[in-house]
Amino acid sequence: MTGVRRRSTVPISPTRLRLLMAALLAVSFLGALDHTVVSTSLATVAGELGALQHMSWVVVGYTLASTVLLPVLGGLGDRVGPRMVFLTALVGFVAASFMCGLAQDMTQLVVARVLQGMSAAGLQLMSQTIVAEVTTSRQRPQYLSLIGAAFPVAILIGPLLGGLITDHWGWPWVFWINVPVGLAAFLLAVMAVPHINPAGKRRFDVVGALLLTAVLVAVVLAVTWFSSGTSSAWIAVGAGVAALGGLVAVERRQQNPIIPVQLFRNRTFSAGVGLSAVMGAGLISATAYLPTYFQMAYGVSATISGLVPIATVLGMLAGNLVTGWLASTTGRYRVFPIVGTVMGTLGLVAMSLLPEGAPLWVPASIMAFVGLGTGAFMSLAIAIVQSAAPRSELGTATATAGLSGQIGSTIGSAVVGGVVGFGVASLLPSGLDSHTLTPALVHAANPALQAEIASIYHDVFSPVFLALAGVYVLGFIAALLLPDGRLSDEAAFPADEADGLADPANLALQGKD
Repeated sequence: MTGVRRRSTVPISPTRLRLLMAALLAVSFLGALDHTVVSTSLATVAGELGALQHMSWVVVGYTLASTVLLPVLGGLGDRVGPRMVFLTALVGFVAASFMCGLAQDMTQLVVARVLQGMSAAGLQLMSQTIVAEVTTSRQRPQYLSLIGAAFPVAILIGPLLGGLITDHWGWPWVFWINVPVGLAAFLLAVMAVPHINPAGKRRFDVVGALLLTAVLVAVVLAVTWFSSGTSSAWIAVGAGVAALGGLVAVERRQQNPIIPVQLFRNRTFSAGVGLSAVMGAGLISATAYLPTYFQMAYGVSATISGLVPIATVLGMLAGNLVTGWLASTTGRYRVFPIVGTVMGTLGLVAMSLLPEGAPLWVPASIMAFVGLGTGAFMSLAIAIVQSAAPRSELGTATATAGLSGQIGSTIGSAVVGGVVGFGVASLLPSGLDSHTLTPALVHAANPALQAEIASIYHDVFSPVFLALAGVYVLGFIAALLLPDGRLSDEAAFPADEADGLADPANLALQGKD
């Protein structure tokens, strides 16, 4: 195909590839698990450290660090090689996990969690980049789907595992359990991860990286503080606008900018990044509020309300693994995001039209259907982005796709939370305060009031589901922009921009049949 250089992927034996995948799977799972395992131990941690009011920063600090460092780590991987970044991140993750368990106050714990989040970003990002370096475009979806499975599995078992560890061993072991597993993975990685030379020697855009990090920090903090009603959100907005202005001014004069603007001229790359954003904004933001919806609209317990997100995640896991295998087996890839976004759209439209009082298994089945559709392009979007990027920009391209999903999830969750909070507060009968309204209070109320509150939550969430269906429509449009053809078995990467990267069809494909 025009614009493709025949540059081989890093040669690796089948045995070493299996060892490599075992190491990558282990560390990807640790990074994903540490995002979810803490949820059930937070109350205990905050209580013992005497800082209940700062409890949320244990999660926010980790999320913030794992989001804003993605572009920086992607650029470093392109310049020094993904192996060095991966092993450094793994050592940092193990050390930060040990520090978390030793924390004597909330400040120490939050600092350690920030370091842990920074390292986790490097683990996930470099795992995906290393897979791209050692596989062909056709092999890639299957291997990336295995690494991508770490996220839904962590969602499923993380809270339960965190609760069990906290109850039986104490909360420090929620973090210390990472140490022996991380050290074993490090020894395996040292043997299995090949030495991958950078594609070219280029200066790292230090100023651009600092300004972009400032912009992302401001965005995440503003969204977090707006959703919690904190007035400091406007300070974050102002700081973000100032940093953005500086970033634009600097990047215009930068020869190797931290933001891969030239990659977005590639239609395939842009479509893949858009699909990643759809997964974050469409599904993750919806799943975050499903338990609240079912506790209030259906009057079920917290345990029962958790079944619907579990069904969603199981659907996502199945869709991810099956489509990864099918894409690698057949070489066809375009059909899966098209079908997946249609499934997501139809499922969320069905949720918006669901009548009051429908049996719980109905929305659970619908959300499993949405999860199945989302899983159909969850990891495939990363493979598409990587196949559209030159090797010299592989880490940056992978980081861009991951960042779009993270930002989509952060902003989507905040918007959904704000709309739900405002909508419920405006419709509640006088005498009820939305800030103090809990499922326990509702369940203890008289049947008439329960029915009224259930109707309010149903009416508020229906347009939210419909709006999220619109997000999937945007994903469908992005999927239609993908070129047709088969993923190539040849070990090659697209050429650099000077050789035709701006060609919208520049994907590592074989010709149409």
